Amino acid sequence: MTIAQVTSEKTYLNRPKAIGITVRKPSFNPKAIRRHFFANSPVMSHLLTALSSTFPIGEQFFVHSVRNVRDQVKNEKLQAQIAAFIGQEAMHSKAHAEFNDAWRRDDYQLDSFQAWLARQDKFIRSTHPKLQLAVTCAFEHFTALLGGYILRHPEVLSTLDDDAIKLWVWHAIEEIEHRAVAFNVYQEVFADDKVRRRVMRNVTTGFASLTFYSASRLFMQDWRKSLPKVSGNIYGFYLIAKMLVSLLPEYLSYYKADFHPSEIDYSKLVGYWKERLADEYGMESFQDEVHPPLYS
Repeated sequence: MTIAQVTSEKTYLNRPKAIGITVRKPSFNPKAIRRHFFANSPVMSHLLTALSSTFPIGEQFFVHSVRNVRDQVKNEKLQAQIAAFIGQEAMHSKAHAEFNDAWRRDDYQLDSFQAWLARQDKFIRSTHPKLQLAVTCAFEHFTALLGGYILRHPEVLSTLDDDAIKLWVWHAIEEIEHRAVAFNVYQEVFADDKVRRRVMRNVTTGFASLTFYSASRLFMQDWRKSLPKVSGNIYGFYLIAKMLVSLLPEYLSYYKADFHPSEIDYSKLVGYWKERLADEYGMESFQDEVHPPLYS
């Protein structure tokens, strides 16, 4: 072993652990989740399934965009957070790939859409690392907003199957935990707020169009089962409208001069759901956190 290798190994071993960002293995059965799992609403369920279909490729891109510039990050605490961010995103990609695969047992056709998404992914990876990371910052803001909204509305989550709650609440918690990592990397390496805001405007349009397109495709593939659920669909549109209105101020905060993703304190909310996932849903990864073993 060379001196350089020894030095590198020691640096890695001495790196501080990321505080507040924990890599956990999910434990859920995707095949046990009903098709219209969200409040028995086809509209809302197809929307979340459409989002899930983008996550495997999307999460991999987020990791790629951060790794692009990781060697330019000098802050050791941020390096530790990057490692935890990569670990969490890898688990998210894997879990949602399993969720997506479960739908292939029915008549959902996600393959053509995901092939199109892969072509878009290939294109964006060819752009400048600054743009790639700015895109990740924008999407991380969206996932944190959606994660916070999910956790703030337990009355809506009460309609979900246990396995759906395990997937979506686990994902929401971890999106909130690492919501500032990509942003902090961007600020340390580039600190170009003008580009960051401009990219957010473009991502907003693209994200809204992409979500509407993919959700509509799923709804039409499932129209025989979706259309008859009139009350569920009306409720779904109501939930979407309510969510968009309530999240607008948080979304607009991204354009403030002093914006930072961690400005909203989610600690009590996240703590509440960690306890529920540990005690009520028996998720081992949260049990270890909520009830750490006692050593003599």
